[in-house]
Order: sequence, then C-alpha cells, then structure tokens
Amino acid sequence: MPATTHQDLIAGIDRAAALIDVTSSPEQVQPVLTAFEDVLDQAIIAFRVATNARHEGEFDCRFTIPHHIDPYDRARTHGLITPSGHPAENLLHDISRHCPVDSYGIDFGVVGGFRKVWTYFPGGAGQNLATLRDLPSMPPALAHNFAFFADRGLADKVDIVAVDYRNHTVNLYFTGFPDHLRSPAEVLAMHRATGMPDPSEQMLRFCEKSFGLYTTLSWHDAAIQRIAFSIKTHDPLALPARLGTKIEHFLRTVPYGRDDPKMVYAAMTASGEEYYKLQSYYRFQSRSRLDLMPSIDHAADAA
Repeated sequence: MPATTHQDLIAGIDRAAALIDVTSSPEQVQPVLTAFEDVLDQAIIAFRVATNARHEGEFDCRFTIPHHIDPYDRARTHGLITPSGHPAENLLHDISRHCPVDSYGIDFGVVGGFRKVWTYFPGGAGQNLATLRDLPSMPPALAHNFAFFADRGLADKVDIVAVDYRNHTVNLYFTGFPDHLRSPAEVLAMHRATGMPDPSEQMLRFCEKSFGLYTTLSWHDAAIQRIAFSIKTHDPLALPARLGTKIEHFLRTVPYGRDDPKMVYAAMTASGEEYYKLQSYYRFQSRSRLDLMPSIDHAADAA
C-alpha cells in the first residue's frame, strides 16, 4: 500500500468505524496521529472490534512504530499521558533497559483515545519471564503467578508486553507455547487454576486452533484478570465463534485488507465474561512482527 497521509488514515478510520455504527472523535484521534505522524507512512495499521458490551460503541486502531522512538516520552510530550506517579509509567523504560526491543505498537480508541503501548521482542527469541518479573515497575501479580506460567513451559516464551495506561494493566503474549496447552482439557485447567469460570464448548473448540495466548495482569489485584487465545485466519466466519451481526457486517464490508489474514481472539475475564475480538488490517506486511499484532484489547476489562 502506498504511503498513508494523515488525512488518508483519518478518512479510512472514519469509514471503517462507521461500519459498526461508531463515530470517530477528532479530539481523540487527531492528537494520537499527530504525535506519531512521522512514522505512519511505514507503519502496519490495523483495526479492531469486539463483541462484548464493555466495548460497545468503540472502534480501535493500532499501528507500529520503530524501536528508536520512545513511545512513552512521545505520548507524554504530546499530552496523551498525564503523569501521576503510577508504576505503569515506568514500565516501558524498565523493559528497554533490561531487554532487547524489536519495535513498539500504539493502541487507541476512536472514542476513548490513547490507551496502550506494546513492546515487541526480537523474533525467534522469547523474553525470559523472570527478567520481566524482577523489573521494579512490573505488577507484583506476575511474581504471584510465576509458577502458573513456568509450570506450563512459558517461562522463556514472552513475545510481547503491552502496558495499558488507562486501566493500569499489563498483557503478556505467548506465541511459541507447547501444543498440549491448546487441548480442551488444558484450556479448562488453566481457567480453573486462575479461578475463572469454565469456558464454553465453543471457546474450547476455538482454542484448539490457536497459535497464541495472552494474559492480563493488574497492579491492583494478584489474580490473573483475563486469558485469551488467538487465531490467524483468512476466513473468520468459518471459525467456531459467534462474532455477532455487527462484526460479521464489518467483515463482509470493510474496504481494506480483503485478502490479508485476520486475527480473531477468544477471551474470558475474571468476571466470567466470554467474548471475541476481530482485527483486520488497513495496511499489512506479512514479514513483520505485527502479523502477531495483538488485539488485545484493553488489557482492561481487566481487560
């Protein structure tokens, strides 16, 4: 796709958001795109929609930025983050000081505005979970749940860390996880180990096809807040997932990336809410790390 101008992208976001009856707020979208305008023409850009009530009325956009840009400092300088002294504000800097970084990603809602930053580690070499656990600003919940990950062979397989500045949560993403963790029995066991409700049969069947999983941690609670599994597919409507009428309409009519793969995520929160998210690409580069770009939704919900 040719270089994308600021106004081209705004128009594209507006058109795509309208497919699910969401109206973009220029006051929320413009500041994010202005802050990172110098890298948008090289960025991978994706849109994401979700089926749950919490994300009703929102449409998310995310894009990559190169590792030489400090995303936190850029966001703070442009007024996207107002420092409050919370440990979340230090986590990206702690990660960059102790871990190799391949690139970053920015996530914002067209209604809610700037939300989170992802840190991508170099491909082929998962980051050690113990290193992340010991960072001064990492939520204590990671240390509390370290055995949950280590016992499942995930202690050296962290591919991405996302920091949600609005909800003060962290996502940990794993893609090279052991095959047996996809089985219904293991997926069920993981949810029970965290005290979450049992997933539906539909979700268990979905997880058998997954290539990645992620969890959400908070500074405010020791428990794992959410577990999600991801699938990359060219035909999301063929998956064992009820995506809902709005997302199905979005899939059939979104004007971008018709031939690009889509990402679908099945998530279960600590509150027992089970839902799906879909990510479609406005601009996609198959060799990039962001063919794994998390939909992660707001780590909020816990999310």
